[in-house]
Order: sequence, then C-alpha cells, then structure tokens
Amino acid sequence: MFVDDYSFGRIVINGKTYRSDVIVSKDWIQPNWWRREGHAVCLDDIKEILERNPEVVVFGTGAYGAVKVGRDVIEELERRGIEVICEPTAKAVKIYNKLLEEGKNVVLAAHLTC
Repeated sequence: MFVDDYSFGRIVINGKTYRSDVIVSKDWIQPNWWRREGHAVCLDDIKEILERNPEVVVFGTGAYGAVKVGRDVIEELERRGIEVICEPTAKAVKIYNKLLEEGKNVVLAAHLTC
C-alpha cells in the first residue's frame, strides 16, 4: 500500500486517513502502532515486522525525529539481513514509496507527530 500523503499527526494510505502511528507494507497495515517506551523502539515493538520478513524496514522517526530506534533493534534486523533506514517521517514516507515502487519487500513503521 502506497502512502498518499503525510503531514504532522496524519497519514493517508490508500485513501484512508490515520491519526495514530502505523506500520504499513505492500499488503498489510497495523494502525495504532504503540511502542512500549513511547519515543523509543525496542524489540517487542517490531514483532509484527519480523513476521513479514521484509528486505527493508524504514522507520519514520516523527516530524522532528523524536523517536529513537534502539541499537538492539537495528542489530537484530541487520542480523536477519534486513536493511534499516531511520529518517524523519516525511522523508521516510518518500523512501518507502520509492522502494515499494521498485518492487522491494519494504515495511514502514511511522511515528506521525514529534
């Protein structure tokens, strides 16, 4: 599923607007993505992502980059051969859409606010 639009606090995917953090891939969306530690991504927060066996995971770290992806998360993804990209959400959305268009098995985990 392509992301149609992103602005602070909202994301539009396949014409539907979401106002809470999401995880999205070509054929799946998890609305209301909640992290155990709020502005930190830990291993427990990416279980659904790991089940998808993506080639690339793009983390949208918020409009101002407030979300931090734990070193253990990055190391676990890389150990599994998964490329990890961490960028503010506006840039992350563009990267995700581009990779999806290229046919990559990519997942976007996006924080929509700060």
